[in-house]
Amino acid sequence: MRILIAVHHFPPNFTGGAEWEAYRTASQLISYGHEVRVLCVENAYSKNITPDYKDEQFNGIPVRRLSLDLSLSPDPFLWEYDNLWIGQCLKKTMEDFKPDIFHLFGGYLISGRSLVIARRQGVPSIVTLMDMWFLCRRIAMLRSDGTLSKIPIQTEACVRCYLEERLYSRLLAKIFPLWAGLYRSRKKDLIPKFEERHRFLLDAINQADLIISRSNFLKALYVDAGVDPERIKYIRQGQYFSSVRAEDLQKASSKYLRVGYFGQIAWHKGVHILLAALRRLPEEDYRATVYGNLNSFPQYSGKLKRLVRKRKNIALAGIIGQDSMWQAMRELDVVVVPSINYENSPNVILQAFVYRTPVVVSNLGGMAELVEHEKNGLLFNPGDASDLALQLRRLKEDTDLLYRLREGIGTVKSMAEEMDELLEIYRRFVAGK
Repeated sequence: MRILIAVHHFPPNFTGGAEWEAYRTASQLISYGHEVRVLCVENAYSKNITPDYKDEQFNGIPVRRLSLDLSLSPDPFLWEYDNLWIGQCLKKTMEDFKPDIFHLFGGYLISGRSLVIARRQGVPSIVTLMDMWFLCRRIAMLRSDGTLSKIPIQTEACVRCYLEERLYSRLLAKIFPLWAGLYRSRKKDLIPKFEERHRFLLDAINQADLIISRSNFLKALYVDAGVDPERIKYIRQGQYFSSVRAEDLQKASSKYLRVGYFGQIAWHKGVHILLAALRRLPEEDYRATVYGNLNSFPQYSGKLKRLVRKRKNIALAGIIGQDSMWQAMRELDVVVVPSINYENSPNVILQAFVYRTPVVVSNLGGMAELVEHEKNGLLFNPGDASDLALQLRRLKEDTDLLYRLREGIGTVKSMAEEMDELLEIYRRFVAGK
């Protein structure tokens, strides 16, 4: 089969969850003997007057990397979700490659236009949902004031977030004397634009032949928002662990509780909540290591550095590669996922489970779905550093709890099992075509 994969970004310069999931899917498909092409956006603000693309190979995967400038588009707000440039490029790519399947990971940057083009070209399309982008321009359904959006989406709240972004901070919005007048005057113009965004993307995603959700939580969210329930299927992602040996699951004893965080260093990921919780605990009882890119959001990273100043038991260790991550996981007692947004199906939780490492996670969204409290991990109130500190203290003081949580971790789906499911879906749609 010939499979065309589209994703907003792609390694090596971008290494988020969607990027790696698209990469590993493409890599596995090629290893199974299928022909694959990847279409991605390398630069969305390239200052190019006209869009351009570059074809290259990454680890044996043919990749077409687009460069464009959304700010130069005829309508930047519209083209964020309905990008005609990308639509034209996708159409040409389909005409040249003649794919049997079009598989979109996410939707951000590639835009809903891609699903419209696939339908017009007669190519069966599959969407793997990575987040809430089809429902929320801010992707995570986390408002500018820090509260979470719910279904149904409140258009006026979307407008307020959009305008506060333009003013760069809520603090300025509060003290700026013309803010209230600006909000009232712009609201009338922007509400129809957000209503049209929602209508178009709902129509576009309902044109997909199949929608894959990695969590039941996200599936329910999209169904409640108006996605056809017959089109959406829950399939949890798999993990690589064929080379894991029994000795890899053994953890050396330690007088400290060894706490780890892996992921994006950003405010919505709640790293500051973890650090605030650790500061409430005796320094001599804990060792914590935070892995992630400290350069993505320098202002936020600066805040974290101030929080750990003079704390010898907390290390901001920077980026860690996938291979090194496994070794790091062996040397941890618990992994914390303190996000204040919903999340979908965090790989880090499944990766921790592969190495028999319990997790402590926010009792929210797709995170809570993966964790059974006091069986394979612990839940804490989202954004509550005191409650997180309480759960960590339990792990230190109750010597049997950590053992029971390790024993409670169940089996984790393998990447091979996921690929078997995916290929069966591909074959069914190709046969139907």
